[in-house]
Amino acid sequence: MAENRLRTLLREGKPTFGTRLQSSWPTLTELVGRSKNFDYVEFLAEYAPYDLYALDNLARAIELSPNFTGLIKMERSAQAHLAVRAMAAGIQNLLFTDVRTAADAEECVRIAKPEIPGSPGTHGNDAGRAAIGGPIELIKRYEESVIVLMIEKKAAVENLESILRVKGVDMVQFGPSDYGISIGLAGQREHPTVIEAREHTIKTAIKLGVRPRAEIGSPAEAEYYLKLGVKDFNLSTDTAILAAFYRDQGSRLREIVNGA
Repeated sequence: MAENRLRTLLREGKPTFGTRLQSSWPTLTELVGRSKNFDYVEFLAEYAPYDLYALDNLARAIELSPNFTGLIKMERSAQAHLAVRAMAAGIQNLLFTDVRTAADAEECVRIAKPEIPGSPGTHGNDAGRAAIGGPIELIKRYEESVIVLMIEKKAAVENLESILRVKGVDMVQFGPSDYGISIGLAGQREHPTVIEAREHTIKTAIKLGVRPRAEIGSPAEAEYYLKLGVKDFNLSTDTAILAAFYRDQGSRLREIVNGA
């Protein structure tokens, strides 16, 4: 079984580095792995079009690089189905959205973990790529899966400590956009109330032994989070990178040509 790099680093207490893709073209995933600068790639299934064959191909692309693994972000309405299908394809780690209560967090863990004695999980045998190594390897794969939760709703912040105390939750990510919407501050990611909730989420997670992750647009943003004790970072997205290139470089080219 391929090493779950993200689980290994969390177990060793080391920093983790990821980046996000909306494209299901496996070559882009392969390029991330070939850079040797990221421990995992996150496929944003919550936003992007894809099919189940794409999940198999993304997992194959991930497996081309050593010390590299995958994470999938899923919309709440499809998480029970998609978590099982993604893990069967070989995507080892799961990011669940729209968690509001400890019961929601328990449901996420239940979906992902194996149904064996002493486990709260209900994940059984499957016939996907992950099952090729047999049931013993499959159980270990499910046990090693890293469970990440989005803390992005007013209720989630209010119920934060009970959510973080759910056994099996490994990491959390504060979502300022959705949180702002849920408290009537849509589009105000840097509003003092949103910042307060973000820092509360980070500090509480660290206190309770859950790793807080920061999504950043550039390395320069890391310093702020490092001061708060964060050591898990996810850097930009393919769509944001391309949008910045088309906007900035396209504008610059027009200025040069029009000024000639």
